[in-house]
Amino acid sequence: MSIKPLGDRVVIKKIENEEKTKSGIVLPSTAKEQPQMAEVVAIGSEIDKDEKKKDQLKVGDKVIFSKYAGTEIKEDGKEYTILKFSDVLAVVE
Repeated sequence: MSIKPLGDRVVIKKIENEEKTKSGIVLPSTAKEQPQMAEVVAIGSEIDKDEKKKDQLKVGDKVIFSKYAGTEIKEDGKEYTILKFSDVLAVVE
């Protein structure tokens, strides 16, 4: 990937969950809420330099983020979101 976030920004890739109704109908992504869970793809240099933040988040972590946070972009046909470190709410272990 060629996206390198600046400052305290994080690049994430949303994790899509296929959702089915009780009757077995698969709901397309346009018919449901956007996921709030994602995988961290890249981290800005300010996060690595900050002693408090650098141990909290690393590339490959699964995170939960604010619902309407970030800027969505497309790179090589894949969708990514760039958001502030403060918009990351939790790391899923």
